[in-house]
Amino acid sequence: MGGLHIPDGFLDPLTAGVTYLISAAYAVYAFRKLRAEKARLELVTPLAAGIFAAQMLNWPLPGGTSLHFVGGALSGILLGPWLGFFPLFLVLLVQCLLFHDGGITAFGANLLNMAVIDVLAGYAAYRLAPKRCKAFGAFLGGWLGITLAGLACGVEIGVSSRLPYGLAVTVPVMAGWHAALGVIEGVITAAVVSYISRRAPHLIEEGGGREVA
Repeated sequence: MGGLHIPDGFLDPLTAGVTYLISAAYAVYAFRKLRAEKARLELVTPLAAGIFAAQMLNWPLPGGTSLHFVGGALSGILLGPWLGFFPLFLVLLVQCLLFHDGGITAFGANLLNMAVIDVLAGYAAYRLAPKRCKAFGAFLGGWLGITLAGLACGVEIGVSSRLPYGLAVTVPVMAGWHAALGVIEGVITAAVVSYISRRAPHLIEEGGGREVA
């Protein structure tokens, strides 16, 4: 398994179905919010392309798996919690259908972990940070987003009847390794957000800087 991308065969039908329903409900709600985000839709595809390229860099781990940059927090900070869902959706869809990175049956779970949980956590951490500590808020968002996504991934795999490993194994492994990677994710997220805040601050203010409607 590469990072947070759960392949086919790891989740039983019940787990896969529940995660599909949650992700679909979020996608529908986010899509309805697009009417208020039309002026920013052109940012979705370039951000998706940047995240896609960044996710190609993998750090190998013992046991045949690997970790990689996710970018969910960055998407949430720049585009907000609703529009920020769609760059990750596009990335994960292309990876699933064209590169077989993440299974079709597990697509709902992968969306939930990276396009919902990671995006929301990153956005919330940045929004709650004091104005003078936004760089730290971006770092915290990057770290927290991928850590919670790893935790959710561990829960999904642990409760699935398809694998012999229980929650006592899957949760510490997935959450622990992604908490470690989260430091790198946080640094990259903070660096990108700080750079954009200097060069094009309106992107931050109009994206992750707004209240959730």
